[in-house]
Amino acid sequence: MIVADKISVSYGNVEVLNDMSFKINQGSVLAVMGRNGVGKTTLMKTLMGLIPKKSGTLHFKDVSICSEAPYNRARRGIGYVPQGRHIFPRLTVEENLKTGLSKSRKSIPEEVFHFFPVLKEMSQRFGGDLSGGQQQQLAIARALVTDPELLILDEPTEGIQPNIIQKIGEVLQYLSQEKKMTIVIVEQYLDFIREFTDEFMIVNRGQRVAGGKTETLSHELIESYLHV
Repeated sequence: MIVADKISVSYGNVEVLNDMSFKINQGSVLAVMGRNGVGKTTLMKTLMGLIPKKSGTLHFKDVSICSEAPYNRARRGIGYVPQGRHIFPRLTVEENLKTGLSKSRKSIPEEVFHFFPVLKEMSQRFGGDLSGGQQQQLAIARALVTDPELLILDEPTEGIQPNIIQKIGEVLQYLSQEKKMTIVIVEQYLDFIREFTDEFMIVNRGQRVAGGKTETLSHELIESYLHV
């Protein structure tokens, strides 16, 4: 589904990603893990085209997307849920969802309300009036409205109550297993990772230092690269 080869990204003279290579198979849920400041969010933004790479190649469904703008990547089928949600606070829930519509999709799919019923109930409420968990559901639903084949989520469980975390995990699991959607998720919550992801990749100092099937995520790796 997506193949990154020796991706490097710099902010000025500071190199944030250094020759990072990985691939993600269709229908897999990949957890990107690591301490704060190691380059996880930069990697997500690079996949979406929000930050230009310095070197390396990036292919989505065997097509190079290195030079494509974020909106063209979205049209190709890449959805993005940023850290901090970034919903529109002065638009209603319905209006927020409509921002994800394209010329080929003119109405909000009923499926997103099936996933997150609270959004149907609060469709005329302003986004800024929702709780943090409700805003996160809205941000994910807005990305799903674009009908993505690859969904990128940056810290979706951050600051969210446990019942909403479980709901989000179940929705992502359904999308990967039943819809064969590929999902890349930056996540720190180990219980969530073990229950809802298939593979993991640990990032440290801008490099991929470990990875594999989630069931092989060892205590030694957690101690070495995740604990503060």
